[in-house]
Amino acid sequence: MQNRTHAGAVLTIDLDALAQNYRTMQREVAPAAVAGVVKANGYGLGAVPVAQTLIAAGCRHLFVAHLNEALALKPVVPDSVALYVLNGLHPGAEADCAAAGVIPVLNSLDQIGRWSALARRSGGCLPAALQFDTGMARLGLSLQEVEALIATPAILDGVALTLLMSHLACADDAPSCFDRVQRDRFETLARHFPHVPRSLDNSGGGFLPRGHFDLVRVGIALYGGAPQTHGNPMRAVVSFDAAIIQLRDVPAGAGVGYGLTHQCRRASRIATISVGYADGWPRHLSNRGSAFIGGHRVPIVGRVSMDSITLDVTDVPEDILYPGAPVELLGPHQTVDAVASDAGTIAYEILTQLGSRNHRVTRAAARVDHQRSITA
Repeated sequence: MQNRTHAGAVLTIDLDALAQNYRTMQREVAPAAVAGVVKANGYGLGAVPVAQTLIAAGCRHLFVAHLNEALALKPVVPDSVALYVLNGLHPGAEADCAAAGVIPVLNSLDQIGRWSALARRSGGCLPAALQFDTGMARLGLSLQEVEALIATPAILDGVALTLLMSHLACADDAPSCFDRVQRDRFETLARHFPHVPRSLDNSGGGFLPRGHFDLVRVGIALYGGAPQTHGNPMRAVVSFDAAIIQLRDVPAGAGVGYGLTHQCRRASRIATISVGYADGWPRHLSNRGSAFIGGHRVPIVGRVSMDSITLDVTDVPEDILYPGAPVELLGPHQTVDAVASDAGTIAYEILTQLGSRNHRVTRAAARVDHQRSITA
């Protein structure tokens, strides 16, 4: 971890806001349970503190993308919490997964066959989730593969199904009729596997006005991102602050930054901050993003560089402009979704790119013991 005065920026993570977002989702989707998606190092915020906070808030189901993420997290995850690997298993990884007590999400007949073979060799049963592709064409068993399972149940010998799941393609777009299509397909397939808990919804799906099966897998909403395109009931979890490292006055017509892509139309004051794309701030914000100084919006002028950004602070009061003055990049005046919109991307990408060079401050969550389990 960087010393606060030695790093270019400070990333503050509010774990109490994370826990409150988890409880907000619990209320929204009840009686379904809420699973925490903690892949990509907890969306860039630290998988271990994120997982520990969610577990303390009552979360009993966690999802990562890869087995190495699960193995790194397993030492802090109690046996009472199910830890799933969304992308399934690469050939040869089955024994390590089983030994660690991690649950794979099986996405193909090949993955099922390898997991079943290990179970038979060990003389027991191994837990797994089964994912169906209901129209996203990404991960999960095709209709033909599911029909093969139904016709030949022995394919699942030794596999103890703990969850049936699929993934919504358009959940952040509430009016999308494809949600209904996927839900109907999922229900049709799930009927062939009675008494197994079911999971279809993600963050956006959790706010759709309908039932939510047994488990809702929540990612971006936990971290403060908007779960749908209209409104955001979640608390911000992250703030990101830099400091002015240099101020200069430039005449009208002067160019700024690499390629001189910004031309000053008037005599201007330019502030430089020590944050750039190496710190996770997108280069696509060049000449289009902004920051805030003392509540005043200041546009990014010129290109975002590897280690620095230039801001037009001409209209900011002189008394709050000085070397070391704080500059808000994420915070009360600028949400992660607003930054993502300016950059032409999504909040997921902004959060997961915030780099390791930033000094991190983690605010602990108030401890609340609460448990919820999924039911068949």
